[in-house]
Amino acid sequence: MSPARRHRVLPTTEELRVWRGFIETAEALRAELGSRLQSECGLSSADYPVLLALSEADGRRLRSSQLAAEVGWERSRLSHHLARMERRGLIRREDCPTDSRGAEVVLTSEGAAAFRGATVPHLGAVRELFVDALTPAQLAAADEIMSALADRLAAVRGR
Repeated sequence: MSPARRHRVLPTTEELRVWRGFIETAEALRAELGSRLQSECGLSSADYPVLLALSEADGRRLRSSQLAAEVGWERSRLSHHLARMERRGLIRREDCPTDSRGAEVVLTSEGAAAFRGATVPHLGAVRELFVDALTPAQLAAADEIMSALADRLAAVRGR
Protein backbone atom coordinates (compact mmCIF):
# COMPACT_ATOMS: atom_id res chain seq x y z
CA MET A 1 0.00 0.00 0.00
CA SER A 2 1.40 3.40 -0.93
CA PRO A 3 2.11 5.90 1.87
CA ALA A 4 -0.43 8.35 0.38
CA ARG A 5 -3.18 5.71 0.39
CA ARG A 6 -2.29 4.54 3.89
CA HIS A 7 -2.65 8.07 5.29
CA ARG A 8 -5.85 8.93 3.45
CA VAL A 9 -8.72 9.18 5.96
CA LEU A 10 -11.72 9.06 3.63
CA PRO A 11 -12.38 6.80 0.64
CA THR A 12 -11.84 8.19 -2.85
CA THR A 13 -14.72 8.78 -5.23
CA GLU A 14 -13.87 5.53 -7.03
CA GLU A 15 -13.67 3.58 -3.75
CA LEU A 16 -17.04 4.98 -2.74
CA ARG A 17 -18.51 3.97 -6.12
CA VAL A 18 -17.34 0.39 -5.57
CA TRP A 19 -18.60 0.40 -1.97
CA ARG A 20 -22.00 1.69 -2.97
CA GLY A 21 -22.24 -0.87 -5.77
CA PHE A 22 -21.37 -3.63 -3.32
CA ILE A 23 -23.98 -2.53 -0.77
CA GLU A 24 -26.76 -1.90 -3.30
CA THR A 25 -26.16 -5.14 -5.18
CA ALA A 26 -25.94 -7.22 -2.00
CA GLU A 27 -29.20 -5.69 -0.75
CA ALA A 28 -30.96 -6.27 -4.08
CA LEU A 29 -29.74 -9.88 -4.09
CA ARG A 30 -30.95 -10.43 -0.51
CA ALA A 31 -34.31 -8.84 -1.34
CA GLU A 32 -34.84 -11.04 -4.41
CA LEU A 33 -33.83 -14.20 -2.53
CA GLY A 34 -36.14 -13.24 0.35
CA SER A 35 -39.03 -12.50 -2.00
CA ARG A 36 -38.66 -15.87 -3.71
CA LEU A 37 -38.35 -17.70 -0.40
CA GLN A 38 -41.56 -16.08 0.83
CA SER A 39 -43.57 -16.58 -2.35
CA GLU A 40 -42.37 -20.11 -3.14
CA CYS A 41 -42.03 -21.56 0.35
CA GLY A 42 -43.92 -19.35 2.80
CA LEU A 43 -40.78 -18.63 4.82
CA SER A 44 -39.30 -15.23 5.50
CA SER A 45 -35.65 -14.43 4.91
CA ALA A 46 -35.37 -14.28 8.72
CA ASP A 47 -36.91 -17.75 9.17
CA TYR A 48 -34.38 -19.50 6.96
CA PRO A 49 -31.15 -18.88 8.96
CA VAL A 50 -32.92 -19.83 12.20
CA LEU A 51 -34.21 -23.07 10.68
CA LEU A 52 -30.79 -23.76 9.14
CA ALA A 53 -28.96 -23.33 12.46
CA LEU A 54 -31.46 -25.55 14.28
CA SER A 55 -31.40 -28.22 11.56
CA GLU A 56 -27.61 -28.44 11.88
CA ALA A 57 -27.56 -28.49 15.69
CA ASP A 58 -27.26 -31.63 17.79
CA GLY A 59 -30.76 -32.80 18.62
CA ARG A 60 -32.16 -29.96 16.47
CA ARG A 61 -31.96 -27.67 19.52
CA LEU A 62 -29.85 -24.72 20.66
CA ARG A 63 -29.74 -22.40 23.64
CA SER A 64 -31.26 -19.04 22.75
CA SER A 65 -27.95 -17.26 23.31
CA GLN A 66 -26.12 -19.72 21.05
CA LEU A 67 -28.79 -19.40 18.35
CA ALA A 68 -28.51 -15.60 18.49
CA ALA A 69 -24.75 -15.90 17.97
CA GLU A 70 -25.22 -18.41 15.13
CA VAL A 71 -27.52 -16.11 13.16
CA GLY A 72 -25.75 -12.89 14.19
CA TRP A 73 -28.73 -11.21 15.83
CA GLU A 74 -29.32 -9.33 19.05
CA ARG A 75 -31.11 -11.50 21.60
CA SER A 76 -34.16 -9.19 21.66
CA ARG A 77 -34.59 -9.43 17.87
CA LEU A 78 -34.30 -13.19 18.05
CA SER A 79 -36.81 -13.41 20.88
CA HIS A 80 -39.43 -11.47 18.93
CA HIS A 81 -38.85 -13.51 15.80
CA LEU A 82 -38.97 -16.80 17.70
CA ALA A 83 -42.37 -15.83 19.10
CA ARG A 84 -43.67 -15.47 15.54
CA MET A 85 -42.09 -18.75 14.47
CA GLU A 86 -43.51 -20.51 17.52
CA ARG A 87 -47.03 -19.31 16.68
CA ARG A 88 -46.58 -20.82 13.22
CA GLY A 89 -45.43 -24.15 14.70
CA LEU A 90 -41.91 -24.01 13.24
CA ILE A 91 -40.10 -24.06 16.58
CA ARG A 92 -40.87 -24.47 20.26
CA ARG A 93 -39.08 -23.16 23.33
CA GLU A 94 -38.31 -25.42 26.25
CA ASP A 95 -36.65 -24.90 29.59
CA CYS A 96 -33.01 -25.87 29.50
CA PRO A 97 -32.56 -29.09 31.52
CA THR A 98 -29.05 -28.12 32.66
CA ASP A 99 -29.70 -24.45 33.51
CA SER A 100 -33.00 -23.27 34.95
CA ARG A 101 -32.30 -19.69 33.81
CA GLY A 102 -31.97 -20.61 30.15
CA ALA A 103 -34.21 -21.82 27.38
CA GLU A 104 -33.59 -23.99 24.38
CA VAL A 105 -35.11 -23.47 20.96
CA VAL A 106 -36.22 -26.72 19.37
CA LEU A 107 -36.96 -27.34 15.70
CA THR A 108 -40.39 -28.97 15.38
CA SER A 109 -41.21 -31.60 12.78
CA GLU A 110 -43.27 -28.91 10.99
CA GLY A 111 -40.26 -26.59 11.01
CA ALA A 112 -37.98 -29.34 9.71
CA ALA A 113 -40.43 -30.09 6.90
CA ALA A 114 -40.72 -26.40 6.00
CA PHE A 115 -36.93 -26.10 5.93
CA ARG A 116 -36.52 -29.21 3.77
CA GLY A 117 -39.19 -27.92 1.39
CA ALA A 118 -37.47 -24.56 1.08
CA THR A 119 -33.91 -25.78 0.65
CA VAL A 120 -33.99 -26.87 -3.01
CA PRO A 121 -35.85 -23.79 -4.31
CA HIS A 122 -33.69 -21.47 -2.20
CA LEU A 123 -30.40 -23.03 -3.25
CA GLY A 124 -31.60 -23.04 -6.86
CA ALA A 125 -32.18 -19.29 -6.59
CA VAL A 126 -28.70 -18.85 -5.06
CA ARG A 127 -27.25 -20.71 -8.05
CA GLU A 128 -29.29 -18.68 -10.57
CA LEU A 129 -28.75 -15.23 -9.06
CA PHE A 130 -25.23 -15.54 -7.63
CA VAL A 131 -23.20 -18.54 -8.77
CA ASP A 132 -24.27 -18.56 -12.43
CA ALA A 133 -23.68 -14.79 -12.74
CA LEU A 134 -19.97 -15.27 -12.04
CA THR A 135 -17.14 -17.00 -13.83
CA PRO A 136 -15.09 -19.48 -11.79
CA ALA A 137 -12.35 -16.84 -11.49
CA GLN A 138 -14.86 -14.22 -10.28
CA LEU A 139 -16.29 -16.68 -7.77
CA ALA A 140 -12.77 -17.37 -6.45
CA ALA A 141 -12.11 -13.61 -6.26
CA ALA A 142 -15.40 -13.07 -4.39
CA ASP A 143 -14.36 -15.77 -1.92
CA GLU A 144 -11.00 -14.06 -1.42
CA ILE A 145 -12.70 -10.68 -0.93
CA MET A 146 -15.20 -12.04 1.61
CA SER A 147 -12.36 -13.73 3.53
CA ALA A 148 -10.41 -10.46 3.67
CA LEU A 149 -13.48 -8.57 4.88
CA ALA A 150 -14.28 -11.24 7.50
CA ASP A 151 -10.67 -11.13 8.74
CA ARG A 152 -10.79 -7.34 9.03
CA LEU A 153 -14.09 -7.44 10.94
CA ALA A 154 -12.74 -10.11 13.29
CA ALA A 155 -9.65 -7.98 13.95
CA VAL A 156 -11.72 -4.84 14.59
CA ARG A 157 -14.10 -6.70 16.91
CA GLY A 158 -11.15 -8.22 18.76
CA ARG A 159 -9.67 -4.84 19.70
